[in-house]
Amino acid sequence: MVVDLFADHRVLAFDLETTGINTKRDRIVQFAFVGSGLDDEEIRVEELVYPQRQIPFEASRIHGIYDVDVTGLAAFSGHTEVISSLVEGSVIVGHNVRRFDIPFLGHEYSRAGRKAPRPVAVIDTLELARRLKLPRPHNLGALCRRYGIDLTNAHTASADAAATLLLLWRLMSDHPQPFRQSLEEVERWLQGTSAKDGASELGRDYDDLVPLDARGRLRLDGQDIILAFGRHRGRSIEEVHNHDKSYFDWLVSPAGGLEDEVIATLRERFN
Repeated sequence: MVVDLFADHRVLAFDLETTGINTKRDRIVQFAFVGSGLDDEEIRVEELVYPQRQIPFEASRIHGIYDVDVTGLAAFSGHTEVISSLVEGSVIVGHNVRRFDIPFLGHEYSRAGRKAPRPVAVIDTLELARRLKLPRPHNLGALCRRYGIDLTNAHTASADAAATLLLLWRLMSDHPQPFRQSLEEVERWLQGTSAKDGASELGRDYDDLVPLDARGRLRLDGQDIILAFGRHRGRSIEEVHNHDKSYFDWLVSPAGGLEDEVIATLRERFN
């Protein structure tokens, strides 16, 4: 049974609402953990957080959390004990959680002068959708509609977390084969890395993606352009452009080593 994958582990879906999408500069305004403990007790924790700055209207319009909702509440530093107790020793489930929610959490812990907690494993349903080659789009709302999962209160942290957990169960039921491995092996598979693939420059995650450049350092995943090398390996160019502009600028400079036509394509698309 694929459910044995999580035997002896607490499994918690995790989601954040924030002031924006920059994991380094923006702040958390809400967090939620939804799942079950070792004795199958239900766990549901959702808290608003004072971000110590004004929440942009564009962000409030998405998640429905306004300055008036968080004024006077505890800042993130007041929530670290609870969050650490939930993350440590747990399997954390989320949609784009590895590249968004967990890095966001890490930067908040750094600002609070604390060491960020580490889960036993991370199961990212966005990575899963891509590894299973599900039809696009792969955003949470589209996947939930496809699998008949109610997301009435989309963009509240607890609703998104609960929906992600249901999505994981559906995907595991429909595609059990990849989950007949150890938890560690499943996590490596989701990230496109494996002990068997260590000698491969790109790893098996990129084998079926069309190279954009002559050296295969950029790969096409539908409409996304994926980096297959360097410190942002596995990220889309769009993510890098939005979150590490200096790296993008280096990439499209002569020092980046890309062909002129590829550089022109990237500049036209992202500048």
